[in-house]
Amino acid sequence: MNLRDLTNSIELKVSKEAEEYSEFVKNKNNSLIDRLEVFEDIINIEVGDTGLMRAKSLERDYNLRQLFLKTEGDNPTGTQKDRIAFAQVYDALRREYDTISLATCGNYGSALALAAHLAGIECKIFIPESYHTARIEEMVDLGSEINRLKGSYEDSVTESSLMAQEHEWYDANPGGANTPLQIIAYSQIAFEIYDQLRDAPRICAVPISNGTLLAGIYRGFVSLHKRGKTSRVPLMLGASSVHKNPIVYSFNKGLDHCVDLKPEMIKETKFNEPLINWHSFDGEEALYAIRESNGMAYNVSDSEMKSMSKYLLSKESKSILPASTAGLIGLLKEHEKNEMEPDRYVAILTAKNSK
Repeated sequence: MNLRDLTNSIELKVSKEAEEYSEFVKNKNNSLIDRLEVFEDIINIEVGDTGLMRAKSLERDYNLRQLFLKTEGDNPTGTQKDRIAFAQVYDALRREYDTISLATCGNYGSALALAAHLAGIECKIFIPESYHTARIEEMVDLGSEINRLKGSYEDSVTESSLMAQEHEWYDANPGGANTPLQIIAYSQIAFEIYDQLRDAPRICAVPISNGTLLAGIYRGFVSLHKRGKTSRVPLMLGASSVHKNPIVYSFNKGLDHCVDLKPEMIKETKFNEPLINWHSFDGEEALYAIRESNGMAYNVSDSEMKSMSKYLLSKESKSILPASTAGLIGLLKEHEKNEMEPDRYVAILTAKNSK
C-alpha cells in the first residue's frame, strides 16, 4: 500500500507533492541538510494556514459582532497537534534520532505518527488503558508501535519519558525542554490571524488541556505587538471541562501558580477526553498568559460541547469535535455575563469531528 492509499483509507490528507518529498527525506543517502530542507517543504505545504471565517449564524443568534472561527481541523490529521508534531519530528530528524516517542490521548499520537512516517523515523506511542481513542488504527496503519499503560495520562507521560531516556529515543512529550519549541510552533496561529485581520482581536478563545496552545498563541500576539504590528494583545480566554483542568481551576481561585488537581476526581468521557488532566504540563505558561492579558477562564460541560458541535454543523457547516468547541462556548459565556462591545473576536476550533 502506498502512502496515498493509506491516507485515503484513514481519512488523512497529504498531497502528492508531499508524498514525493517524503521519499527523498527517508533516503539516508541524501545529505542531512537536504533532507531537512525537504522536510521543511513538507511542513510548509501541509501544516498551518488554516481557515479563518466569519461565523455569521453565531453572530445573529448570539447578538455578537465580528466573531471569527479559526479552524485547526484543516491540518492533515484534523487537529492543531500537527503543528507541534511536525516541529518535533523536524527536531528529531535534525538531531539524527531513529526513534521518537510520546504519550497521548489520541490526536497528538496520530499527528506524530504521520509526521514520523513522512520522515522515515520509527514512532512509539503510549496510551493509557482507560482511554478509548478511535485513532489507534490510524497510528498503527502509519507504522507506529502502540503500547497501553496502566494509570492516568500523566502517568503515561512520565513512564514513556523514562523509557525514552533509557533507550535513547527522542522524547516528544509535552513540558520540559519541548515547551519552547511547541510554543513557537503554536505562535504561528497568532501570525496567521494577524495576516487576515491586520490586527489582534479583542479576545482570543482557546480550548485548554496542557496549556501549550493558549500559551503559544499569546506569545505570538505579544511578539506582533512588540514589533508594532498590532495595536494590542488580545485578552486570552481559556476553557476546559468542568472542574477537570488545573489552569481553569487555578485562575478562578485567584492563584498565581498552577496547582494540580486530585487524580481520583478526574473522570474521562468520550466528549472530554482531549481536555481533562490533573496536571497541566505547561500550566504555568498558560496561567501567566491569561493573567497578563487580563483574560478569563471558563468551565464547560459535556452537554454544552455536544450541543455546540451539532450547532456548528447545522448552522455554520463545520464538523467540529465537541471538545474543540470549549473555547467558543467560553467566549459566548463571557458575552452573556458581560455583554461585549462591537469588536473582533476569535475562537480557536482545535479539531474536526471524524465521525
